[in-house]
Amino acid sequence: MSAQFVSTIQEPARTLAVTANYEVLVVGGGPSGLTAALAAAEDGLSVGLIESRSFVGGNMTIGLPVLGFLGQKGNQIIDGLPQKFIERLRRERDGASEHRPCPLHMGITLVEPEAVKTVALEMLTEAGVDILFYTFLAGTLVEDGTIRGVITESKSGRSAILAKVVIDCTGDADVAFQAGVPTEKGNSEGGMQPPTLMFCLAGVDTDKLRNTIAESPPAARTYLTDFIPAEYFGQNHQFIVVGLRELIAKAREERGLEIPNERTIIITGLKKGEVWINMTRVKGTDGTDARSLTEGEIEGRRQIDDIVTYLTNYVAGFENAYFTKTAPFLGIRETRRIVGQYVMDQDDVLSCRHFDDAIAVASYPIDIHRPGDEDCTLIWCGDCYDIPYRSLVPQGVSNLLVAGRSISCTHEAMGAIRVMATCMAMGEAAGRAAKISVRGNRAPADIDVAELRRQQLEHGVYLRNPDGSRMTKAQAA
Repeated sequence: MSAQFVSTIQEPARTLAVTANYEVLVVGGGPSGLTAALAAAEDGLSVGLIESRSFVGGNMTIGLPVLGFLGQKGNQIIDGLPQKFIERLRRERDGASEHRPCPLHMGITLVEPEAVKTVALEMLTEAGVDILFYTFLAGTLVEDGTIRGVITESKSGRSAILAKVVIDCTGDADVAFQAGVPTEKGNSEGGMQPPTLMFCLAGVDTDKLRNTIAESPPAARTYLTDFIPAEYFGQNHQFIVVGLRELIAKAREERGLEIPNERTIIITGLKKGEVWINMTRVKGTDGTDARSLTEGEIEGRRQIDDIVTYLTNYVAGFENAYFTKTAPFLGIRETRRIVGQYVMDQDDVLSCRHFDDAIAVASYPIDIHRPGDEDCTLIWCGDCYDIPYRSLVPQGVSNLLVAGRSISCTHEAMGAIRVMATCMAMGEAAGRAAKISVRGNRAPADIDVAELRRQQLEHGVYLRNPDGSRMTKAQAA
């Protein structure tokens, strides 16, 4: 009997076991998820966290530096739990650098991916968070416009997890989307920033690299980098390089190399001679589609060989470099964004807008890896801007909060708020808001935001007064 193709099948109805019932459930264990869970659990609530991978840390585990701790005026504008996490990484695992000023990114904080996984897990378990790995979101339980929990799929089968408040930290607004919250994707044409598959090289003479850049004559500076003066490299043993465009053009012409990026992006690791390369670029990948993600992984790996050939033959310090590993997953820059009570836009960022319901302060520029070509758009505001609580509160579904790059904002604003320190700050606010919601027996949309802001300040979070100065606990009282 020949197999016959059918376009749909009917899945039989079944009764699902409720395997857990929390006061707060966090879905996703990346930068925003781990801080959301820590904040929600800080005074005894039952908090669960589900994660599809075998570790927490998300994009902090793929070789990227953490961007966003420092503002455009050089001051630290992300504090609280994110800072405590970095301090513990440094103190106990030698797994983080200090926050280093950077002319292009304001500040970079180097982290060791494996240390991130360990320290994040230690902090969560110490806080009493119930973690469930290898568990996928399969659906949501929504009654009368209120989310009651989620449906999961794992090796154990299909089950339900209930919670009084759910925090979506998936990065893709997966919970919100499945619950019926209105969402958007990409720019006005639907184009999304392309993802990158990070990879690591060892055996790099990073001192030769930085000195070659620092000492190149201004009149013939092949090594000019985007917005980063050569003097920066003479002062820093650990650094980021963004540029070397002329060398890429030369490699393409002489060797016919397929390099999908106009800029060389090199990030020194914490280990001597180790660098992470942020140069693969997989245009057209949809991070919410499994087939597209699979094709993106395949294409990203295909691109690595030519990039390594370019680096070892054209970039100083890479003569003896060798490939060691790729990141465990594609670094996704953009997918869905919720439509919330307030939609942050480009003007909010560039005008350094102050909000009365601000729960975090950010300063990273609008940084868009353009969907249609091989380059980027970078626009700085000159100082800081607020992130309002209303942008974490979705329309249409109650008892749900969203933190991370999928908050309510436009394509342009998302290009600014998507970096990891900012996502951690949003996660901390969402976790504390969920706690206030549960304690007060009211929906997250109805909590006293002034109380949330007071608690944020009590835990060391950086907030601003209307004049731009740092707010104190006394000023919020």
